[in-house]
Amino acid sequence: MRILLTNDDGINAPGLYVLEKIAGQLSDDIWICAPAEEQSGAGHSLTLTRPVRLREHAPRRFSVTGTPTDAVTMGLRKVLPGPPDLILSGVNRGANLGDDVTYSGTVSAALEGALAGIRSIALSQVYTREGMGNAVSFAAAEEWGPKVIAPLLEAPFASRTLVNINFPAVSAEEVQGIRVVRQGFHDYARGSLVEGIDPRGFPYYWFGLHGIEHTPGHNTDLEAIAEGYISVTPLHLDLTHDASLAALASRYTG
Repeated sequence: MRILLTNDDGINAPGLYVLEKIAGQLSDDIWICAPAEEQSGAGHSLTLTRPVRLREHAPRRFSVTGTPTDAVTMGLRKVLPGPPDLILSGVNRGANLGDDVTYSGTVSAALEGALAGIRSIALSQVYTREGMGNAVSFAAAEEWGPKVIAPLLEAPFASRTLVNINFPAVSAEEVQGIRVVRQGFHDYARGSLVEGIDPRGFPYYWFGLHGIEHTPGHNTDLEAIAEGYISVTPLHLDLTHDASLAALASRYTG
């Protein structure tokens, strides 16, 4: 089984090394193509206004001067000798829960794989508080990753779908189990906005992640993580709100 690994935290991210360990328990045909620098919050963006550079760091290990979407595209078109059987994106440093998936480069990399018709899975490690830096523990993801992925390898994936996995911010021993749940929604206070003055005297603004209120609903990824479970959520690319089609169409018919 050929596996392509990618992420949005960059080629040198600790979570990518954890993902290599996870993938190594599934296959020995592993390839890496990840962004050269951190691309958190890049979503499904594609680089169109400047060239993208591809760099080989070691056999089967490449980086791209672009977004997670660019990395998957280059991996499929230029790096791998043939299509992979599986794309794994992560392990992201931080949660990708609820409507955060719309911002997530980690999820979007898997989304790009799904668009290419390849079984794709996003993995994220939740942590307890901001400002932890490299102190974030990936122990839950490293221990449970292969156990969560293995049942998905032969499971039917509908066209243009992916699976989003989040590991709770607890030790591997404290994980309560695995839940297949729907996507939840955050009650946003829209995060923090940090203002400052740069060394040249000009103002700058830095978006923070504080002020997000988690309001878990019944059987959602937010609830599962809050209760110490690993969340497994199937996502699909069709954003159409079918229930609104007829009502909107009636506005244009006489």
